[in-house]
Amino acid sequence: MTRVPLLLLLLSPRAATPPRALPPLPTHRIAVAAAGAGVQNVAMSAAVTGEYPSPVSPPYPAVSKDVELRRAMTASARSGTYSSATVMFEDDWLAVVDKPAGVYCEALLSALPCSTAAAGGNPSTKPNLHLANRLDRDTSGLMVITKCNKVAGKLVKAFTEHKVKKTYLALCIGYLPAWEKIKICSGHGRSKHGAWRVYAMSDVGRTLPGGSSVRDMSTKFEVLGTNGKGQFREPSNVGGMDDIESITVQEKAADHTSNVDVKNSTILVRAYPQSGRTHQIRLHCQYLGFPIKGDVKYGGVIEWDGVDCDGHALHAESLSFVHPVTGSPVTFRAPLPLWANEVISTMG
Repeated sequence: MTRVPLLLLLLSPRAATPPRALPPLPTHRIAVAAAGAGVQNVAMSAAVTGEYPSPVSPPYPAVSKDVELRRAMTASARSGTYSSATVMFEDDWLAVVDKPAGVYCEALLSALPCSTAAAGGNPSTKPNLHLANRLDRDTSGLMVITKCNKVAGKLVKAFTEHKVKKTYLALCIGYLPAWEKIKICSGHGRSKHGAWRVYAMSDVGRTLPGGSSVRDMSTKFEVLGTNGKGQFREPSNVGGMDDIESITVQEKAADHTSNVDVKNSTILVRAYPQSGRTHQIRLHCQYLGFPIKGDVKYGGVIEWDGVDCDGHALHAESLSFVHPVTGSPVTFRAPLPLWANEVISTMG
């Protein structure tokens, strides 16, 4: 038997097996891969060229770290013992509660009366509670808690799509505004592990370090009182506030004056957020030159009239939305916090 050298077998046309063609990649995977590559390329390009957008509001002041840590520890202790939420409205599908300042949102779930009642009975009857909206730790006011997944989905969608109308009250310390009503539009974002900052509107859509992007935010404000003068009034119809002065943020805020007396004016404002970005009202108040009292993260005073501020003076005053089950329009108002009542009582 004649043996054929191995080299000849490898070179023989019969021995060569044509490579198998790989199955084509599905179109939707190609699109996703291309989109991902595009985002990555944009981020890498910005990183190489140093063309990331620059924020137009300052970073957190150094002193805020210790103040925030102290407030967080106090709020954690308070939240652990918080046992009875103040219910403004309740039906079979949802509850509207008045959150106190200095308590974390999650504490309200276990403090809702229907939750505590169910805990002592059959666990299967305990409602499936969800937070439809959230408030910052030191912000007081209205929150909505849903009792089933279906209603939760509908309300979260309504909040996300800005179909829920909200008003807030804020006591600010800073420069007196030259306007009575105004709308401010800006960018909003933060780098990875960074602080939330205001960006120029022209930067909306641009990539930030870490891969996130600048998003738009807008807030309408009306001044209710300054330095003890003014008159408290009910919230305006937001639709009736269309014909007001508007600011489109494109650069850093101007340093209005170095006059301490003017800089330390007290201003009571009502805010009508048109979007729902994190710390939106706090950031816009800072940019406009009157940070919220006690809001150390965003330039607010730590102490006022000889008294330390244990939190910021921001209150979620009202909520209006279409009930996710009945379809009826509903509006809820929270009781005013102590600081708001004190300010309003001195206005005249």
